[in-house]
Amino acid sequence: MAGVGDLALKFGGLMKKYAVFNPKQGVFGVPISSYGVCLNTRKFVRASNSRIGVQAVMQVGVESSELSRDSKSFEGVLGFDVVSEVELREKGFLGMRKTKLVCTNVARLNMCHNTREWHQDVIRKIKKLNQEKGYCVSLMIDTEGSQIHVVDHGAPSSVKAEDGSIWFFTDEKFEGTRPFTIQANYEGFAEGINVGDEIVFDGGMATFEVVEKIGNDLRCKCTDSGLLLPRAKLSFWRDGKLVSKNHELPTLSSKDWSDIEFAISEGVDFIAMSFVNDADAVTYLKNYLSTKSIKSIKVLAKIESLEALRKLEEIVEASDGIMIARGDLGVEIPLEQIPTVQEEITYVCRQLNKPVVVASQLLESMVEYPTPTRAEVADISEAVRQYADALMLSGESAIGPYGQKALSVLRLASSRMELWSREEKGQNGLFQHTNIGVSLPDKIAEQICNCAAGMANNLGLDAIFVYTRHGQMASLISRNRPNPPIFAFTNDTSTRMALNLQWGVTPLLVELSDDMESNIEKSIHLIKNKGLIKNGDTVLIVSDIIPTFTAQTVFQSVQVKTIS
Repeated sequence: MAGVGDLALKFGGLMKKYAVFNPKQGVFGVPISSYGVCLNTRKFVRASNSRIGVQAVMQVGVESSELSRDSKSFEGVLGFDVVSEVELREKGFLGMRKTKLVCTNVARLNMCHNTREWHQDVIRKIKKLNQEKGYCVSLMIDTEGSQIHVVDHGAPSSVKAEDGSIWFFTDEKFEGTRPFTIQANYEGFAEGINVGDEIVFDGGMATFEVVEKIGNDLRCKCTDSGLLLPRAKLSFWRDGKLVSKNHELPTLSSKDWSDIEFAISEGVDFIAMSFVNDADAVTYLKNYLSTKSIKSIKVLAKIESLEALRKLEEIVEASDGIMIARGDLGVEIPLEQIPTVQEEITYVCRQLNKPVVVASQLLESMVEYPTPTRAEVADISEAVRQYADALMLSGESAIGPYGQKALSVLRLASSRMELWSREEKGQNGLFQHTNIGVSLPDKIAEQICNCAAGMANNLGLDAIFVYTRHGQMASLISRNRPNPPIFAFTNDTSTRMALNLQWGVTPLLVELSDDMESNIEKSIHLIKNKGLIKNGDTVLIVSDIIPTFTAQTVFQSVQVKTIS
């Protein structure tokens, strides 16, 4: 690139601040509508008798960013998700929804329910839709975890227990159903339980008092009537305090390991690990997957116990993401603490750059009713305001008749709150983060992404394009929650599917070469041909593509280009 001005900066530390640019004034007095701005961090070297330094060179070029008119020189297919493409056409760049939905962006299969054959059929149908219809839906299995729950007899979807009715709780194995009998999945579930203790279904759906112990079984009276749903979780209470029994069980049961092997064989993208109490369990599973799976499978730790909260930071650091399972968590801690705990978990995940999913009971009333409560809409809006990466539907889209309506409510509420939050953030400035990089290259990448997000906001750019093989820089930019949408171009399918859970990131599968200018021109040409970008749109371009022919240890770049 020919330069009209070079700014060379040598520094031993990290970039701490970025300049605030005005697009009308340009950069160094040069209008950005006609020029590219490029920041390259080159290989760092140790000079004799001197400390390690990094040379950063910012160039303002005189070359035009106009694309070649010869379309034959740009071959390739842009792997654009058809849903994102439609949304971009209809709403434009800033109208695109940033909060991901675990229902559309990611399909979650709860291994507590249905047969292995049923799950396999769903997985293969989703993969077929991705391939034939142009969708980009990632696959997640949610392990059952070592928990005490009701055995699914294949009976009607629910049975109601009335006040005063007497029920028999047993771990005896039998087929079918018996009147007023509840079969627990865990042998010895009644050990340590006393007469007078309470058994609570799914955090409060129904409550029973233990009136008699008969060997390993319990005779109980219903004290709070409610629905007894298939595979409902059971918790035990004494004098208003939880009697913890799950800590006696391993994090992953034998069934979970069987389900994990199934997930590996089917090539899923995420495993949500239930009832995680420490980082060791997460690390063990990740190491196991790295040796058994030919593709990268990400592990999400579900935070749903008091013990997990005590070790929150180490669990977040060990995992590839977090799911806040508010239903089970609400059994372990006082209900009034759920909002602040949710915000705390979300904040820790943002600081450590791990995606966070807010789950459970977002639209619980829509299991039975076609419209949500206003409180539920407010709950969704608060999760969006906290900048959670994703929201998750469970029962609302699984057992109720209003799944599509629930999804529409989730879309509309999150989109509206994002607009308001963007206006609020514009007044309050950018986010401040803890530095997480350990090696110098990682620290440089982190600072570049922080600065790039600030540039995109301050320049009022239309979009951010990230060229990445492993997704790290797309994730770091997402962490800053910039106003423009982030389009991540990658040639790695696992990276594309993992980025589906990152706030504001639209992952695109493309062929990438070592020639960054060629990558940029080709991808912009393909997007322009689809009519998704037009002359006058200005994009910020970030890359972490390391050429295979170079020995450079650091090679990231930032450019600003106006389409013409």
